[in-house]
Amino acid sequence: MTGHQVCTRCIIDTTVPGTTFDRDGVCSYCHLHDQMDRETPLNGRGERRLQGIIARIKASGKGKRYDCISGISGGRDSTYTLYLLVKRFGLRPLAVHFNDGFGNPTAGENMRKACDRLGVELRTISSDWRESKDLKIAFLKASTPDLEEGTDVGIGTALYGTAARERIGWFVYGNSFRTEGLSPLEWNYLDGHYLKKVHQMFGTRPLREWTPEDPGFNLDWRQLFYYVVQRRIKALPLLYYVNYVRAEAEEIITRELDWINTGAHYYDDLYQSLMHHVFVNKFNIDRRKLNWSALVRSGQMDRTEALRRLEEPYAIEDPDVIRLCIKRLGLSREEFDEIMKLPPKTFRDYPSTYPFIKAMRMPIWLITRLGLLPRSAYSKYFKCG
Repeated sequence: MTGHQVCTRCIIDTTVPGTTFDRDGVCSYCHLHDQMDRETPLNGRGERRLQGIIARIKASGKGKRYDCISGISGGRDSTYTLYLLVKRFGLRPLAVHFNDGFGNPTAGENMRKACDRLGVELRTISSDWRESKDLKIAFLKASTPDLEEGTDVGIGTALYGTAARERIGWFVYGNSFRTEGLSPLEWNYLDGHYLKKVHQMFGTRPLREWTPEDPGFNLDWRQLFYYVVQRRIKALPLLYYVNYVRAEAEEIITRELDWINTGAHYYDDLYQSLMHHVFVNKFNIDRRKLNWSALVRSGQMDRTEALRRLEEPYAIEDPDVIRLCIKRLGLSREEFDEIMKLPPKTFRDYPSTYPFIKAMRMPIWLITRLGLLPRSAYSKYFKCG
């Protein structure tokens, strides 16, 4: 059995599944970062590629009310993304927010102010609370780290469904591997078929059926094929293509959009407080290792400082908010504590489309190279655990 090891370049260690180290002690996630950095370079070639994409978005939106959809949560990344679309690129986005009942009120105000000041329509897609709650409880009982599978799928269906309804060819989202990294599959596995199987085993009420413009929580390979291949709806991770420095972005949106920091990364969603509590105490997962490692690699955080801060409690784990989340789910503290005692599992313990995804490795690689799916999708499923 090998001992504990920490990457010599970032703060990824042997607790992160799938991590390997080269002869210099540099982890495989650092090498994946470098590969993705070469694929989406922040130089003249990368700028030309981005300008080409923007031109295609504008062409596809000609004569329409909107050029694209911009996913928004009220956090720093999505707010700055919306700002760039309007102020830097001159696009006409429709801002789409998915509400599953756990939104942070501060983030809600951030979205309202940003859209008002940028002259952008904000459309909120609210889930059926009974379905959303049932899915959250089902994944708690499944005892895997995929505690927000329903929300992640719901965000995807909100974006694809709205694009289909409005006949928009592009949606833009605000993730960046340079500031967030990529999660191992065992920590975060997104799969609509997996969601359905877990819900069938642990849920208590049926989920509504899929329709193209009202997908609900349905996003398995069949729905993805419809949206990506038949409807040709494309996703753009805009921050992959710009020199995104979080401190500079925060200064801009604070000054120009009156944005207010929610207190921690991901805290536009209050359920993240309960998730972090479960991650740390049940699964020995600390996602700060992924996020801060990305910032270290991109020169936005000092490695020594990141290691030091890792020893401190995380502000997102607020006992009052955790109690609120448990209560909102309709669980007693005793019921929640019993769930915490269940043996830890991963998505590999349940039916999923992962075997099919592995068999489709080359077609998926081709689809990402054609720009129908972000290239990070290939990296996520084949190079992260």
